[in-house]
Amino acid sequence: MNYAIENQFLKIAVQEKGAELCQIQSTVTGKDFLWNANPDIWASYAPVLFPVIGAIKNGFVNYKGKQYAVPRHGFIRNNADVKLTYQTADSLTFGLKFSEKTLEIYPFEFEFLITYSLRENRVIVNHEVINHETGEMLFSLGGHPAFKCPLHDDESYEDYYLEFYAVENDSTWLLEKDGLVGNATRPVLQNTNMLHLNRHLFDTDALIFKHLVSKQVSLRSTKSAQVITMHYDDFKYLGIWAKPGGNFVCIEPWLGIADTADSDQNFETKEGILKLAAGGTFEAKFEIEISE
Repeated sequence: MNYAIENQFLKIAVQEKGAELCQIQSTVTGKDFLWNANPDIWASYAPVLFPVIGAIKNGFVNYKGKQYAVPRHGFIRNNADVKLTYQTADSLTFGLKFSEKTLEIYPFEFEFLITYSLRENRVIVNHEVINHETGEMLFSLGGHPAFKCPLHDDESYEDYYLEFYAVENDSTWLLEKDGLVGNATRPVLQNTNMLHLNRHLFDTDALIFKHLVSKQVSLRSTKSAQVITMHYDDFKYLGIWAKPGGNFVCIEPWLGIADTADSDQNFETKEGILKLAAGGTFEAKFEIEISE
């Protein structure tokens, strides 16, 4: 089931299954800004990533002497147990609490809430994690929204570029087999704030940035006026990805990262892992701004 809210600028819809944003549409022009989840290419719109980001080495983590088979990108994505918990005129909140099923693959008693709200021409995506344990809880979280690219039939993929808020000097960390992060890097941003898109940009899989100065990046075209801007002040890492043949680009704010190829699979020392004290609450949000 889908739930929708709208204001004078935007309409959004969210699938209850997986709490996945599935539409961002201008109420002014009718233009859609999210990828259509074509199953022949990539059957997702904007998966929610929790409690891990990306691939897990050998498919499991070690925690206090036990192995836990946490799925790639976690278990919110496509999860039918996620339910709408609260709705207002301009917000939708979805949640998932721990269960016997989750405890088999993730060793913590948690509650995960994600709220989508509208403020003028922005979609605000707020994540809330509550630790119901008597001890520390470990997790990562992130977003994976796929934005339509090109937006117009008379444009090409190569007409688009990403504009970072600041001049950047950063390399992508190259992925090895099974989506694990290797030790090799490739220069991508060299004293520039622009990254031009092309069909070969993602031949080695996602671009993974660890050291960006910017906390804002915009998807722009050289031929049209619409701009999609991702604001991600609360997030440490940024992934950029598209699947070959897909008319989209994913701009992915992450608090966490895929396992490294040489990982010892210890959950407590996993790169990017967040730690939440007993009874604590953690929040992080990103915002998607649509300018026309």
